[in-house]
Amino acid sequence: MRKLFRTKSIKQILAEAEKKTFKKSLGAFDLLLLGIGSTIGTGIFVLTGTAAANFAGPAVALSFAISGLVCMFAGLAYTELASMVPVSGSAYTYSYAILGEFLAWIVASGLVLEYTVAASTVSAGWSGYLLKILEQGGIILPKAFTSTPSQGGIINLPACLIALFIGVLLVRGTKESVIVNRILVGLKLGVIFIFMVVAIPHIKMVNYEDFMPFGFKGVVMGASAIFFAYLGFDAVATTAEECKNPKRDLPIGIIGSLLACTLIYILVSLALTGIVNYSTLNNSAPMANALLANGSNIGSALVSIGAIAGMVTVLLVMMYGQSRIFFVMSRDGLLPKSFCKTHKKFDTPYVSCIVVTIAVSLISGFTPIRTMGDMSSLGTLFAFLIVSCSVIILRIKNPLHERSFKCPAVYIVAPLAILGCGYLIYQLLLENHKAFIIWYSITIAIYFLYAQKRSELGNSNNKIDSNFKNKKQHDQQNSNPKISKNAENFISQDQLQQDVKNNNSKNTHSNSQSNSQRKKNRHNKKIKKNPNPKYQNFNK
Repeated sequence: MRKLFRTKSIKQILAEAEKKTFKKSLGAFDLLLLGIGSTIGTGIFVLTGTAAANFAGPAVALSFAISGLVCMFAGLAYTELASMVPVSGSAYTYSYAILGEFLAWIVASGLVLEYTVAASTVSAGWSGYLLKILEQGGIILPKAFTSTPSQGGIINLPACLIALFIGVLLVRGTKESVIVNRILVGLKLGVIFIFMVVAIPHIKMVNYEDFMPFGFKGVVMGASAIFFAYLGFDAVATTAEECKNPKRDLPIGIIGSLLACTLIYILVSLALTGIVNYSTLNNSAPMANALLANGSNIGSALVSIGAIAGMVTVLLVMMYGQSRIFFVMSRDGLLPKSFCKTHKKFDTPYVSCIVVTIAVSLISGFTPIRTMGDMSSLGTLFAFLIVSCSVIILRIKNPLHERSFKCPAVYIVAPLAILGCGYLIYQLLLENHKAFIIWYSITIAIYFLYAQKRSELGNSNNKIDSNFKNKKQHDQQNSNPKISKNAENFISQDQLQQDVKNNNSKNTHSNSQSNSQRKKNRHNKKIKKNPNPKYQNFNK
């Protein structure tokens, strides 16, 4: 049981990170754009429509507000831990330092859902917008190669190809990926601005009359379903080892991107549900279709182009974050060592990038978008819940540790984040509990069959335990009465032999003294017999 909850100290984590890390190439502005780039994507271009049609109606704006509020609470906790432990493992590393190895593994399993499955959702959404643009240009691709098997096709080939393209970009290097992200984020924000300008004149108040068609429960379900749209600030935390000044830049990137994206989500969702009835938005390109229904062909085309560019940035950051988490887990020994190998030329964890690329391609090519979105939201919420618990525990256990950023009113904010995440998890588990149980059963089995045995922390602890046992056995042998008795006998025999030698030397010395005394006595007798003074002086 002790093995399950063994922890790494923060000093040990930071020391290991310094031995094998990446180039420091990211500043605060880069982190802010990465946060916006990873957040504004499928959540606004795809799931805004599906959440409105299936759960909340026009009240999907409230769903975004609820999700944003819960994210803000969790984001403040994230920021405190990220500034204290600037390592690429994000929630996995924080859990390892505070809650133990097994819970860190559970969090890592949730992060796979959060990043890999979310990236697959984005790939599928990107494919939908691409097909819409091609249709407007008179190009129609075969359904067999643009749909998943559950939708009557064979494979969603465009989704697979975009994932492969991003994988190649990530292997090439972080700096190149950041430059691409800057360009695409600028394009994406420009397109959102164009959508608002085109949509606002077409808003019809009649579309807001049935503002909450599924009740408040539907609003909460919508908040649960779209929660993974706020993955941006979590992905920012995975860049910690590549930041120039992580203790200053990470809080700016996390909190700044979260505030900006929440405001954009609310405004866009109100505009979208105002120009068309919410029931028509259940498709893979709701924003483009809504503008098309209002006669704006140019606006629809621009939105589709912006959506394609925007989703590429989300896909880029999601796959980037997952590859860095695999890198840190491999460094800890929980995954094969090949995952933390870096490319000699590009200095990137190329094996992790390749594995993530293949996984995203396969999932997006064969899995429906709604299933992927719900599972990703579950993984995200679970990671946020664990981080919120961790920040409270660390405040109690280590209150004097240096914190460059402190979560305000932590004993209020963190519990609210825990309650909010817990409730949203409960709502999602009502429909997806089977898939959730199957996933975690598989990952827990992998931990006990592979990861626990190869853990670097476990191996180091085993060496310490073996040394301690050897010392203990040595001490016990010295304290054994039979051994000590034999040792005493051995010592007494040695002492006896030494005494015999000493006695012999004393006898020899005494004999030599007696012989010299006899000679002296004989000499004195001669002196007495010859009283001649000359003879006596000569002898003297």
